[in-house]
Amino acid sequence: MSEANIERDQMEYDVVIVGGGPAGLSCAIRLKQLKPDLNVCVLEKGAAIGAHSLSGCVMEPAPLDKLLPEWRDTPPGICVPAKRDEFSILTAKRAYRFLTPPQMHNHGNFIISLGMLTPYMAQRAEALGVDIFAGFAASKALIDEAGSVAGVQIGDMGLDKSGEPGPNFAPGPEVRAKLTVFAEGARGSITKTLIERFKLDADSCPQTYGLGIKELWQLPAGRVEPGLIQHSVGWPMDSGTYGGSFLYHLSENRVYVGYVAGLDYKDPRFKPFEAFQQFKNHPSVKPLLEGGELVSYGARTIAAGGWQSLPQLEMPGALLAGDSGGLVNLPKIKGVHQAIRSGTLAAEHIAETSGSKGFDARWRASPGGQELKKVRNFKPAFKRGLWFGLMNGGFETVTAGRAPWTLKNQADYKQLKRLDAYVSPDRHWQAERELKPRDRLAAVYFASTTHEESQPAHLKVRDTSICADQCAKEFGNPCQNFCPASVYEMVEDGEGKKRLQINAANCVHCKACDIKDPYGIITWTTPEGGSGPNYPNL
Repeated sequence: MSEANIERDQMEYDVVIVGGGPAGLSCAIRLKQLKPDLNVCVLEKGAAIGAHSLSGCVMEPAPLDKLLPEWRDTPPGICVPAKRDEFSILTAKRAYRFLTPPQMHNHGNFIISLGMLTPYMAQRAEALGVDIFAGFAASKALIDEAGSVAGVQIGDMGLDKSGEPGPNFAPGPEVRAKLTVFAEGARGSITKTLIERFKLDADSCPQTYGLGIKELWQLPAGRVEPGLIQHSVGWPMDSGTYGGSFLYHLSENRVYVGYVAGLDYKDPRFKPFEAFQQFKNHPSVKPLLEGGELVSYGARTIAAGGWQSLPQLEMPGALLAGDSGGLVNLPKIKGVHQAIRSGTLAAEHIAETSGSKGFDARWRASPGGQELKKVRNFKPAFKRGLWFGLMNGGFETVTAGRAPWTLKNQADYKQLKRLDAYVSPDRHWQAERELKPRDRLAAVYFASTTHEESQPAHLKVRDTSICADQCAKEFGNPCQNFCPASVYEMVEDGEGKKRLQINAANCVHCKACDIKDPYGIITWTTPEGGSGPNYPNL
């Protein structure tokens, strides 16, 4: 299909915001509060606002209080005040309670559903005059003759599996704007290309990520303590692999259960999904969940590099906000307040300057930027093991991040060791697991993910011969291990060999494959607008 032969409609705005999460919606709301006459739109790839919104999620409310002080009058359907914190270190059979690290104290915070908060924010944005288009998946940035970002192109609809126009083909329009804000979340597909094009990461460490897996459970009466927030580290991770769990107790006998595995792990045989199932069956957790009902499942990656991995947040004609810029405070295990902060600050910067220049310096000097600087050494220290990381965390807390050094981050895919260079611990993956889901395909059902089988696969592998030969020998096809949705599968090719089969319809849009593939040959792209998971209560 030739791009030159496609006629596309054009839409013109003062500001276009790519992403209907907390950063993008905060930016839209604040822009209209400050400049009611600005023509602003928000593009969201999910079928509805909130469909692709997934976070832990314990929220610090101050940034939202400042932006929308009335939100407490009509809170989202899941909104439970934090009451008590617990922190434990797990072994295979025991849970040892420790003092909760100060940065993880949650007094005054709320356990919320991001999938319920974002629709509320979208309603407030629309009431102010923002145009919101759900199901509009931006596929690439538009660059003008001067080399500036000039908006985005929406992906085509109705392509067949070969990428050619089908009978219901509809070309995606161009949405042009004087300024574009990219708030795509972690590892945004367009953001990734812009960081490379404008060399926004030239002076920063590579970004590093965690893979978060989360479930909502309905439990028998009497087990849940609403407002209790429980975190743990240790088993089932070995001491050299970063990760931890959370249990967030909700109202109405519900609980959020989750696990985050750092994607900088070395073991080519490590399986984040299976580690999560092991955690759920731990003697300290299983009695809580046993007899309960799994309601929802989801997974997404989290930008975990912090201060030293921040790219430049501005470029000609555009800027980055929220997790597109990697603004999560990992020691707090929180990013929503940072997303709202950055979206709000981006709007204020645009309203004052009518451009993007100076936003990066403004963010770094802001409370949100300084919050990241203070905790810059927490995550990198865990590369030396769990106990060193915990001790360093205590030191960083006492010194308020004033250490005269900044530890470096390395790209996650470069950390994976070859099969013959790493002795994997016996993780007992095949141990009996009584709690559902027992496998990834069963879990995908609870993510309510939908992709038209006739559309082209949105997961692009540059050279599948590497998968069948080189990768199989060197790494054992780790895509089959790190994907939490059984998207990648090595199957018999009918000639005594194996080939890569991509089950794109299973994809939950976590983007771990785009990050952890050891050869960098997998690229996650946006599927047709509206496709993907549905996370209304996660």
